[in-house]
Amino acid sequence: MKMVYGPVPSRRLGRSLGVNPIPLKTCNYSCVYCQLGRTMQMTNQRRDFFPPEEILNEIKGVIEVKSGLGEIDFVTFIGEGEPTLCKSIGWLIRETKAIADIPIAVDTNGSLLYREDVRNDLSQADVVMPSLDAGTAETFRRINRPHRGIDFKKVIEGMEKFRQEYDGEIWLEVMLVKGINDSEKELEAIKSRLAKIEPDRIYINVPIRPPAESWAVPPDKEAITLAHAILGDGNVVDIAAEETGEFSIEGFTNPKDAILAIIRRHPMREEQVIETLKKFEVGDVHDDLKRMEESGKIKKVKYREKIFWLTVEDKRWA
Repeated sequence: MKMVYGPVPSRRLGRSLGVNPIPLKTCNYSCVYCQLGRTMQMTNQRRDFFPPEEILNEIKGVIEVKSGLGEIDFVTFIGEGEPTLCKSIGWLIRETKAIADIPIAVDTNGSLLYREDVRNDLSQADVVMPSLDAGTAETFRRINRPHRGIDFKKVIEGMEKFRQEYDGEIWLEVMLVKGINDSEKELEAIKSRLAKIEPDRIYINVPIRPPAESWAVPPDKEAITLAHAILGDGNVVDIAAEETGEFSIEGFTNPKDAILAIIRRHPMREEQVIETLKKFEVGDVHDDLKRMEESGKIKKVKYREKIFWLTVEDKRWA
């Protein structure tokens, strides 16, 4: 599989089948907290990076195997960058809904919702999950590091307009980073922006996996409590805890390919790598992990006192 992966465990969506219509690290933001590392291809132009028919064929193939087993809770367009940069995302959502009765979610930074074509494309999804990490243009630039063609005011106006037009649910995420957007002033600024967006849920999150910048760490517990107090109105959900659940290895015949495919998109804690390797029932999993490291394919980094595994191509913190 090149563009479809999982299902993988999601703290918001349960068992999520990921659909990736965007090349690795292609985005119009370069967020300091991104689990994929720094953006390598910064673009704000919509186009088809992969043939949409091939993406749909991969979706069909997995759904035919998995949906009958009840293993997919959501089909999620999430990408290895910003999925709304895919020009055919609307067509893909529509065609996926035609072949399976499975809810569809789109995980987006929300930057292009000021565009009518993007709003129309996402209107077909059951859940849209935009991000809003800042209430001011200055903080927006510090934490999201957007493409020079993106204007904060237009981003906010786009989210407001989408809310007015969209019949589905908006689950908005606020990623808190210590020293950037976790003060009372910053949280109040974010709250002021939420009044017109009116999300159905607000998810408060923190960087739990190795971020693009080593200094992008979670706020203190007191700051997270303050965020709940300021943003909370009954629909705020804390997803700062680590996700649980198994990673699918369907379609993989050897452990190396499975681990490489997963951590390319989703850095894994060491215990998650070991549990995944156990599914192949080949020798000692610790020896297998050591051999993969010695082969120069994967590497480990320490973040928040935990060991994570990444691909060697991942140059974060270098």
